[in-house]
Amino acid sequence: MRTISKKTQYGLKAMQALGRHYQEGPILIGTLAREETIPIKFLEVILLELRNHGVLESKLGRKGGYFLSRPPSTITIGSIIRLMEGPLAPLPCASETAYRPCEECPDVENCGTRIIMRQVRDAVAEVLDRTTLADLLQMVESAKQAGLANPDALMYHI
Repeated sequence: MRTISKKTQYGLKAMQALGRHYQEGPILIGTLAREETIPIKFLEVILLELRNHGVLESKLGRKGGYFLSRPPSTITIGSIIRLMEGPLAPLPCASETAYRPCEECPDVENCGTRIIMRQVRDAVAEVLDRTTLADLLQMVESAKQAGLANPDALMYHI
């Protein structure tokens, strides 16, 4: 399976931070970079891309920075990943949005690899497209409250 890029990982971190501060006003890039430990030059590129896709807005000036263009409950994790990575499908022939048949495949409709990769794509899309940024923030908060936020933490029962 293909993995998401570091750019997308940082983009998701930045979106979560902006979601946590939704309706608090713009957040400076430097503050976001420092709090989320994201290289500032990399973060600038990521935030500009997200702004160009309409997910973020920015404000110039003394109280400037970046902020979500709409509520976290209306932004799906699937949409963020697609903006940054492109289609979710592991193969072009399994893609909904960027379908391309494989050159070496003589029978696309009956290709076993395509059939199973469509199922993989559908399963991944189902999870990512039903999970909003607000849902993810709630999951993180619940994990923190349950003590699961630090998987390296040791727990002893006597």
